[in-house]
Amino acid sequence: GMRLDCGYRVDMLIDDQLIVELKAVEQLQKIHEAQVITYMKLCNCTVWLLINFNVNQLKNGIRGYSPRCTRRALCEFSSKDNKED
Repeated sequence: GMRLDCGYRVDMLIDDQLIVELKAVEQLQKIHEAQVITYMKLCNCTVWLLINFNVNQLKNGIRGYSPRCTRRALCEFSSKDNKED
């Protein structure tokens, strides 16, 4: 990952625009989102993905944010958003 001056380490910073943080935890918590938001502010990025690999279906472990999101808050990608299950 990319090391930031203040001791934080971003898992992936793609094209200086997209932060990707990888986890393998039982459940994503608010602290994980706060971690990514901190990276976002430090890197001046507006788009991020938080991916948890400890799920039965990967699509259920992906959260992200983009200013283009239709919802004001966090975009979650799950089976309820995907009509083709």
